[in-house]
Amino acid sequence: MNKMKWIKKYRLIRVSAILLIMFNACNEYLDVVPEGVATIDLAFNQRDEALKYLYTCYSYMPKHGNLAQDPAILGGDELITYNESFRFNISAFQIALGMQNATAPLLDKWGSLYQGIRDCNIFLENVGKVPDLPEWERNQWIAEVKFLKAYYHFYLLQTYGPIPLVKENLPVDINISEVKAFRDPVDSCFNYIVKLLDEARDALPLKVMDPATELGRITLPAALSLKAKVLVTAASPLFNGNNDQSTLSNSDGTALFNATYLPEKWNTAVTACKEAVAVCEEAGIELYHYPSSVLTKLTDTIVTQLSLRNVFCERWNSEIIWANTQSIATGGASGLQQLATAKLNPSFRDAPQIGPASICPPLKMARLFYTQHGVPISEDKTRNAGLLFSLRTAQADEKLYIKSGSTTVDLHFDREPRFYAWLGFDSGIWYGQGKTDDKLELWSVAAKKGNIDGHIGINNGTRTGYFCKKYVHPNNVISSLTSYSVTPYPWPVIRLSDLYLLYAESINEAEGPGGANQIELFRCIDRVRARAGLEGVKDSWDKYTNSVKYSTKDGMRQIIQQERMIELAFEGHRFWDLRRWKLAPDEYNSPVESWSVQQYETSNFYRPEVLYTQTFGVKDYFWPLKNSDIINNRNLVQNIGW
Repeated sequence: MNKMKWIKKYRLIRVSAILLIMFNACNEYLDVVPEGVATIDLAFNQRDEALKYLYTCYSYMPKHGNLAQDPAILGGDELITYNESFRFNISAFQIALGMQNATAPLLDKWGSLYQGIRDCNIFLENVGKVPDLPEWERNQWIAEVKFLKAYYHFYLLQTYGPIPLVKENLPVDINISEVKAFRDPVDSCFNYIVKLLDEARDALPLKVMDPATELGRITLPAALSLKAKVLVTAASPLFNGNNDQSTLSNSDGTALFNATYLPEKWNTAVTACKEAVAVCEEAGIELYHYPSSVLTKLTDTIVTQLSLRNVFCERWNSEIIWANTQSIATGGASGLQQLATAKLNPSFRDAPQIGPASICPPLKMARLFYTQHGVPISEDKTRNAGLLFSLRTAQADEKLYIKSGSTTVDLHFDREPRFYAWLGFDSGIWYGQGKTDDKLELWSVAAKKGNIDGHIGINNGTRTGYFCKKYVHPNNVISSLTSYSVTPYPWPVIRLSDLYLLYAESINEAEGPGGANQIELFRCIDRVRARAGLEGVKDSWDKYTNSVKYSTKDGMRQIIQQERMIELAFEGHRFWDLRRWKLAPDEYNSPVESWSVQQYETSNFYRPEVLYTQTFGVKDYFWPLKNSDIINNRNLVQNIGW
């Protein structure tokens, strides 16, 4: 075979991919290249076969929200598990416990995502051969694959730092020395990712054309929102002027991080966020609000809570910009919703493997949420911080938050609606699970030792005293000792409130809260707060604190960061945000605490106890490259500290 033929022929790495799982009439679009397709020519000889290869490119999407595969759920500090099988078999939680290593890196995506990038390149190189593919559709498919290629590079970049860019596949006859790629500087990586997204934008639709079969496919709002997130990440301290990484260089002396802070990166991020917001609003994407039933009128309190719960777990709601249809929150034997729920109903106390929660938020997450006044507990001048752990009895007018007549800690009273919508706690009200009339008594959590939702043995029950209610759809019902009826939903990767807060952050970093775009800054964050039932930032701090921290860039930065950590809690953002802000040591080098869940009495239950202490250093910002990969390719340099 001559050299020209070699150059045209590429090794087919993947001709049969993992069958993707989709629901709600979307199964057809997830068929993949079938087994037995031996050559690239057959894979692109007609539209239907090429469509299957398109879905092969989608098949490499990281499994967001998957406890075993997503480091952002159990790998940080916002959820923990003390289920023994999880502790020793779930790599993400091992990351949280400081067990990452370079011999066999935990949740190592290096190989799989580069394989995905290679399949994207094969598609881009060959889709032009398909004879029966309309030009407009060919262009749209190319745009989708460029988006996927950009996202896979971005995921690798967040995880490993500077990475080798694979812009095109190499011919099989290439010299071995050319295969051993160097890592590219982070600025080059970001520039290439943005270039791919810019190339994709013009061929992407504003909305999917056929929701019955195409939900989850890439749209223009998704592409521009990802571009905004990429540029905000590029401008953030982890990648913009990071002196801690200044010594990381290739063997040829190429510096992989620019140690000089470039403020203009924030201006670029502002422009990208502004355009993404405009396109999302043009597409009809808006902050989700629960449609209160005319027939069964709910109280404003419950309507607000359902607006907040369903924004995450109501599939394809108005706020979703991009959801991962390969990551479906189900309730099977190890389904996310099942592992997060409380049992609630005493009739099913002995239901095996159905609640109470095996994954649960620690005490620090309960402290994170605002008071009812929309400000941090430590800043609210109406609260006595010294009384937060004192006991208090719920009154009748608090019955939609805490069971009337029950006793719990002051920390649980007078909190913002997101606290009650997204956290379950002892004596806290849990709307749903078959009880939907809020004029009648609703379920409440019973989390003390010996109660239905209390800690049981080693593996079952909340280990902290809290539940992640945000994951659990209100329509779910435990209907028998072995049956848990679950409403599944795709994992929201980007929703509008995320984009609004990225926009506010970029404006503040570019010009501060008193600049030319200050109206947009406060409009974005205040919209998110309003949906959560809170007043705007200025009004809240003026009325309920002794500071005007919103008037300075540093103060506003703290406000925006806490707003993101609250609004996007448990969605996998905190893990990456703390890293890009370079705040991970501040949050992780501290004890992870729970209530004393082995106690029966209220006075003993509400005593904080340390579960474990996390540690985090400079090396932990990025995954190590596997030692064997470095041995095989001496042009790769290891990350600092590994």
